[in-house]
Amino acid sequence: MPQIPEKIHELTVGQLAARSGAAVSALHFYESKGLISSRRTAGNQRRYSRDTLRRVAFVRAAQRVGIPLATIREALSELPEERTPTREDWARLSENWRSELDERIRQLNRLRDHLTDCIGCGCLSLDSCVLSNPDDAFGERRSGSRLMVERRRGGTAGTG
Repeated sequence: MPQIPEKIHELTVGQLAARSGAAVSALHFYESKGLISSRRTAGNQRRYSRDTLRRVAFVRAAQRVGIPLATIREALSELPEERTPTREDWARLSENWRSELDERIRQLNRLRDHLTDCIGCGCLSLDSCVLSNPDDAFGERRSGSRLMVERRRGGTAGTG
């Protein structure tokens, strides 16, 4: 990993990519989404402050645990402009994200458990498969689309 002298307070996009492990294209994407920011030189080159390294690490860690970029951006927007997220920031934000992650884990466990059953039976029935048709309360009453308009008793809906 290339070392950047302490006296250098700004990084090029290449230096930031090398130090953070993120691709240059990912850094440009993060910037377009408001997750990081840069200033432009007279030659229109991006320059990032050193604390952007920690912001990129924060974004990548949150992404690894499945937090959507919009949620990460919202969390970073709560910090004062350009402030580096601290350990305390991460602890607070990760606690807020815990219930969302617990729900995702529950859904993934359910998917895993039913996937084995589904492969075992091979039916992939849209009427009864818990993977293709999860929690379909209407399916117990009738077949067909959940959005299907019921015909009125004593006549048909939508005809004249």
